[in-house]
Amino acid sequence: MKGIVLAGGLGSRLFPSTLAVSKQLLPIFDKPMIYYPLSVLMLAGIREILLISTPQDIGQYERLLGNGSQWGISIEYCIQTKPRGLAEAFILGENFIDGDSVCLILGDNVFFGMGMSALLEKAKNSVENEGSGCIFAYPVSDATSFGVVEFDDSGKAISIEEKPAKPKSNYAVPGLYFYDNTVCSISKSITPSLRGELEITAVNNVYLNQGMLQVVNLGRGMAWLDTGTPQGLLSAASFVEAVQSRQGLYVACLEEIAFSNGWISKGALIDIGTKMQSTEYGQYILSIARGAV
Repeated sequence: MKGIVLAGGLGSRLFPSTLAVSKQLLPIFDKPMIYYPLSVLMLAGIREILLISTPQDIGQYERLLGNGSQWGISIEYCIQTKPRGLAEAFILGENFIDGDSVCLILGDNVFFGMGMSALLEKAKNSVENEGSGCIFAYPVSDATSFGVVEFDDSGKAISIEEKPAKPKSNYAVPGLYFYDNTVCSISKSITPSLRGELEITAVNNVYLNQGMLQVVNLGRGMAWLDTGTPQGLLSAASFVEAVQSRQGLYVACLEEIAFSNGWISKGALIDIGTKMQSTEYGQYILSIARGAV
């Protein structure tokens, strides 16, 4: 399975902070926002990743992340000249996907919770083995700003609407999607919405109508944070700080995930930690190395 991180857009809800820097490069507590979606793909065991961003911002991501070899992964880059909808990621990334299954994650979404790796692995295996799509549902207080999934009495998804004025449920669809390799052709076939975008909800509805879409309820044990507003950014930073300070375990430490996956050596971990040893992040990486057998 391949992975795509969509890190485009203007970040207008965060103006003036994003007038000169991409939203996904802003920090969430102690690390860049882009680390969080990358960590999700790595936890899913995905090593080939395409990052899509704007012409003016793509170079900043290349400087920050390089080719990903420091984490034992491969990162390629692609330009989206202007926002044309989330589903355009599969058109822009068709050559990268190259007939494989794919996971798309939005660059401003943070996921955290017990059993996250198992949840991701299950979704990945299901899509790869069954040739289907898998998305998630998460309860929110106001669903009007999201894609909304409706369930019947047995818990089966029966409809998905994009930003409805009167939501049929309070279950929003977070920015994490798993699809088989037909997603590229489906994305090409859908009609742009009234706002001129290729909506991911339209893709999901194709899978739903074919009886090929799984909708997994994330439930209470999982945290999903949308960081597209100043309030969301502050809440996410406070959440990460609280988890790390109380548990002593870091959220979205790419070096730790890469080492745990066996993608980088202990020596490489020490080298990275040493370069950042003046920071708590660097000291954490070194502590992981010291604790390794």
